[in-house]
Amino acid sequence: MFHGSRCGRRVRAVGALVGALAVVSVGFAPGAAAYDAQSEQWYLEAMQAQQMWKVSTGKGIKVAVIDSGVNADTPSLKGQVLVDEVPKSVAYGATDDQLGHGTSMAELIAGTGAGGGLQGLAPGAKIIPYRIELEGLKGGAEELEKTPDLIEAIRAAADTDAQIISMSFGSVGPSSKEKEAVEYAASKGKLMIASVGNKGQTKGAIGYPAAYPYVLGIAAVDSSLTVPEFSSSGNYVDLSAPGAGFPGWCDATFRSYCDDRSGTSPAVAVAAASAALIWSAHPDWTVNQVTRSLIDTAGRTWAKDEPSKYAGYGFVRPRIVLKDPDYDAGSADVDPLAKDNGGDLLADSASAASPPPSPSPSIASPAPEERSTGGTSAAGSAAKSTDDSNTLWIALGAAAAAIVIGGVGVAVMRARRAR
Repeated sequence: MFHGSRCGRRVRAVGALVGALAVVSVGFAPGAAAYDAQSEQWYLEAMQAQQMWKVSTGKGIKVAVIDSGVNADTPSLKGQVLVDEVPKSVAYGATDDQLGHGTSMAELIAGTGAGGGLQGLAPGAKIIPYRIELEGLKGGAEELEKTPDLIEAIRAAADTDAQIISMSFGSVGPSSKEKEAVEYAASKGKLMIASVGNKGQTKGAIGYPAAYPYVLGIAAVDSSLTVPEFSSSGNYVDLSAPGAGFPGWCDATFRSYCDDRSGTSPAVAVAAASAALIWSAHPDWTVNQVTRSLIDTAGRTWAKDEPSKYAGYGFVRPRIVLKDPDYDAGSADVDPLAKDNGGDLLADSASAASPPPSPSPSIASPAPEERSTGGTSAAGSAAKSTDDSNTLWIALGAAAAAIVIGGVGVAVMRARRAR
């Protein structure tokens, strides 16, 4: 097992139409080529991955990964990336990863773990890669011209048969055209998942696209059994997932992994994989039913109608759905978050669709995020919280590997999205 230094840090960023659209991962440190990545993926045992894979591996589900691109040739992703299914009219064939971030996210979703690489939570799923604009793009203007912006990527993914759109990035402000693209994808029945951001320590706002209606905003949980201080909080957090303390590719050379990756970026990947497991087991379900099952089975001790501003409706637990072959996910035609979203686009998808706007390329500057300075480990089976902290306590039952999210009390109740 690799025991390299964890003192170094690197931050990655990708481009956006409005403000700086940054990949929300922090806490890199130098790694080594012989590193066994899976040994650091602490959540696989806690979430009972082996038991879940007996029921579902995510087979038949396609996940559109909008990020810095995806390297389809890493050992863990061989045969897992459907580059040919990226619409050439939009992506111009440019899907190669020039940061390493998108490849890490793809491996966390659907990696096979081959060659000691990252083990995806949904190894039976397939990845459709979309590279969006980024700072530091090799090749300058020529390469930039071959790279779609976020609006194009969302609309392109919406027009494919990918069921899930995973977006591990965020920008500081909304865009009307970006919002329209999100609504278009929602009208097509896509499940969109995005990072809430890593600005918890500075009390920064939750980024977009997570803050848009019809997008599930994902917060992070770390291996010390807390929602880390870096994970942004607020009234757009919908769910939480493992997002700290495991590896990712150091850079686009793909020679080694780096240790101790942390951020809401990997939390999005784990949440997307969780949805893929559920949807694969129930291929006839709609996005409404998959979303409802994620919410209803999330680990929490607070009332479901009083979601936490730190962890939303709780910690994703796909095993609860998978262990019950007769699980009732409710109405296929009713959006479980319609009140929050301001309506249900699937109820009238024809009126929601709008013609794609003309692309407006831009390059964003990096938006470094702050690393968590710590958090208190949960001890025993009791769960508790304080009114003046965003630390969320969790108990992981070792015998049954049951994940229970600790209560955060009245102080962390949130106002839902105001529309």
